Amino acid sequence: MKILVSDTSVLIDIERASLTARLFDLPFEFVVPDVLYETELLDWIGPDLVEKGLRVVALDPKEVRQAASLKRARASLSVPDVFALALAATRDWVLLTGDGDLRQEAVTRDVTIHGVLWLFDQFEECGTCTGVELRSSLEALRDHPCCRLPKREITVRLKRY
Repeated sequence: MKILVSDTSVLIDIERASLTARLFDLPFEFVVPDVLYETELLDWIGPDLVEKGLRVVALDPKEVRQAASLKRARASLSVPDVFALALAATRDWVLLTGDGDLRQEAVTRDVTIHGVLWLFDQFEECGTCTGVELRSSLEALRDHPCCRLPKREITVRLKRY
């Protein structure tokens, strides 16, 4: 089973799209680093995510050193973000993120990355959600005032659904 390390931005978007419960119906294992969970999810929807199947992973000492080194090199990245990238990079897992700086750093480290629109594609491909559900969810995400997804990519999917 493919393991996907998520940052918080993807989980926020999935929640805004009302697809959190359906996320764990996909044929992937979703994980977050323990630092991300404790600082950004625990007091929000973290316990519900864990109950649904999210796995919280502690980094080993080598991975923590890599995250610390990355943080020194890229001050624009948050501590939870560098922990997620270090986890994905060292274990050859896929990184899920919507953060531009994090995506750029992942590319330089040859880490496979995907974002929330890729998850929409997976919902469609796996038959996890109907076209009607996907359209409604993507419209809700598009219409949210904090939406930062590419309009062209949203439009392509909405036409397809």
